[in-house]
Amino acid sequence: MGGVRRAGPLGTAAAVRRGRPAGAAAASANNLFALGLNYTDHGEEAYRAAGREYRRPRHPVVFTKDRGCVAAPVGPVGIDFSLSREIDWEVELAVVIGRRAWRVDEAGALDHVFGYCVANDITARDLQTRHKQYYLSKSLPGSCPLGPWITTADEVPDPHDLAITLSVNGVLRQVSRTDQMVFSIPETIAAISRIVPLEPGDLILTGTPAGTGFAADPPSYLAPGDVVECSVEGLGTLSNRITALD
Repeated sequence: MGGVRRAGPLGTAAAVRRGRPAGAAAASANNLFALGLNYTDHGEEAYRAAGREYRRPRHPVVFTKDRGCVAAPVGPVGIDFSLSREIDWEVELAVVIGRRAWRVDEAGALDHVFGYCVANDITARDLQTRHKQYYLSKSLPGSCPLGPWITTADEVPDPHDLAITLSVNGVLRQVSRTDQMVFSIPETIAAISRIVPLEPGDLILTGTPAGTGFAADPPSYLAPGDVVECSVEGLGTLSNRITALD
């Protein structure tokens, strides 16, 4: 996979240039969708942590994050630890929609993708448990570092064949490949667009593999001073230090 990684405002292919972070542009995204339990090994660890038997989802588990949670790909991420003491990490491949997708089929779904980038779907696990849903627990300000640039789709021959990793303070916690997704990107785009039109600039986070903190024994969560690095093969690396908001 060679060539220049082109980055620019989400949903536009003009006037792009190398090295411009995707995170700032992402603040203008229309919608920020994400998938839960989209890697079998993560589904298994999540169910195991809950004391339940794993059941593979029959349909994509889709939720949304507030677009205001997007953070820069490099630098500090401020977390309000008065709201949560169980701040967890989730490295993900993010899909950037480039043109409107409404009731598209799987065969043509990738034609609507502008490009790809790296995301960290930071999650407040105690809020997730308390509220019995995803939105609030995954929408804290700063809870979605994104970038470091947008790699256009023409430079990613197969988005389902990329290494994906996450480390905390230099220790690998998540190691997988995107071919382990339960639902592929075309399946996901087709499923969402049957119900909700996808617009240029919309983002889809495609799920995380095993190795999350809440499923560890004992559970492990982020604290001020921790450095989280998220990488997807050929798409770059996020590097963020966790800080506590006053």
